[in-house]
Amino acid sequence: MKRILALITLCFGISACQSDNPYVASSAPLPPAPPQAATTLDMSAYPAAPRDYARYRNWAWLNGQLPPGTAWMDSAQLADAVSNGLDQRGLRPARNAQPADVHVSASIRQEIRLRQVRDDYYDPYYGGGAGFGRYDGYRHGYGGYASVPVVRTYQEKVMVVQINLFDARTGQPVWSASADTSSGNDEASRGKALRQAVQQALTAYPPS
Repeated sequence: MKRILALITLCFGISACQSDNPYVASSAPLPPAPPQAATTLDMSAYPAAPRDYARYRNWAWLNGQLPPGTAWMDSAQLADAVSNGLDQRGLRPARNAQPADVHVSASIRQEIRLRQVRDDYYDPYYGGGAGFGRYDGYRHGYGGYASVPVVRTYQEKVMVVQINLFDARTGQPVWSASADTSSGNDEASRGKALRQAVQQALTAYPPS
């Protein structure tokens, strides 16, 4: 009897598999392309051309204004440091009403940073275990030299220089960089720190 029931169930399963599928695949046709598609070039479908930094040869200050100074750094000092740095990168100031290729802006500020310094001190009495005795050589119970890490946190005043370049024709930003260095406590050390920060910021120009 069980055998007959199994055969009947199998026959029903086969007949169900052979029934028509009620789902029919269909798709809507694509809409026609607009008439201007044959003559219009879609630039968004292509990657932007790499910027040619070699064509930037002359520069001028953005809006014809020197970078702003601070209470501890004169505007002329910042302008002179940036001008010398740009000159070393092949950019010359625009002269005699010559149109500039790029416009430059710069700013300077001071910030307080937290620095951490780790020192490893060697303690001859740190730990226990076997070691050399004072008089008769190797003896159990004496410690050896061990490194004890000591982390010190302190505040440091740093000078941050920001330099921005803009395409003179389009006004779009083309390059920007900043750098910081330890700020000194007197005029001579601050001037040296300014030159170092400008050189560090311009190291990445032109970008490769």
